[in-house]
Amino acid sequence: MSLDKPTNPEPGAAATEDQKAVTQAALFDAFGGVRGTVETMLPGLLFVMIYTINKDVKMSALAAGAVAVLLVIVRLLRKDTVKHAFSGVFGVGVGVAFALFTGSAKGFYLPGMIYGVGLGVAFTVSALVGFPLLGVILGPVFKENLSWRTRNPGRKKAYTKASLAWGLIFLAKYAILFPLYWWGDATQLGWVLIALKLPPMVLAVYFTWVFLAKAPPPIDVIAEWEAKEAAEEAAKARATSHRKP
Repeated sequence: MSLDKPTNPEPGAAATEDQKAVTQAALFDAFGGVRGTVETMLPGLLFVMIYTINKDVKMSALAAGAVAVLLVIVRLLRKDTVKHAFSGVFGVGVGVAFALFTGSAKGFYLPGMIYGVGLGVAFTVSALVGFPLLGVILGPVFKENLSWRTRNPGRKKAYTKASLAWGLIFLAKYAILFPLYWWGDATQLGWVLIALKLPPMVLAVYFTWVFLAKAPPPIDVIAEWEAKEAAEEAAKARATSHRKP
């Protein structure tokens, strides 16, 4: 127990701390946690390391692809969730295909860079039109689905701010990377891309946590649906019992 915290916090303070903890746990799960981050970074890191050493595009691409597939196999054998691993292996697979087809190391990075710019635009536009993409992604995680759109304006505002933060961070990241793609060499691009892999993501997740932790709690529409269904079943049971002689 920390000495700088009161031993008997006010109920409102306790609720706020609970909300922060729930939000943190949900974000941790939604974005893959430490393991998901490592699995996302490892194939690209292996590619740039091998290419830096021997300048062999084919060997670098095949090694990155093999590691991505191996990570999925390990998850399958351990019966862990594979959603983050499969998304990673798909992205690496496209990059490998581009690299082998073009014969250029830059080809390995191009699909991911285009995808990142697309995400940045999507997050930004969705926030500006009032249908924040982050709410669509995280709604099921918090069991609120899209209830925040019409029933929880405070959470809609938080999702809008967070989506705008994601969009601007992504666009700033690729504003740095694309000039390197056009005018830098493949090795420089690879190492800068690796260096910028984690910090922007951590910053975006942090802003999301700050905004959502201060927002009203989510409306659990799953619990509402289950309660409604239970009430209907109870009403049917009462009606049936009343009809019996």
